[in-house]
Amino acid sequence: MKDIKINEEFITLGQLLKVTDAISSGGMAKWFLQENAVYINGEVDDRRGRKLRDGDIINIPGCGRFQIVGPAGQ
Repeated sequence: MKDIKINEEFITLGQLLKVTDAISSGGMAKWFLQENAVYINGEVDDRRGRKLRDGDIINIPGCGRFQIVGPAGQ
């Protein structure tokens, strides 16, 4: 599992997809989430605006598992 460090309170799922190189541009997030299951804390979520906060665990099949490390966890 890889840590994704953020300096803000949260990062959106769409932003995370871009940071992890699952997609090459933000405009692809909607399409990617329609075609692929992304798990947040063990549950499927397809909202590109979903706010991910410190401690959240995201599993993107074919890309990897990631944990958000935010200001509270630094």
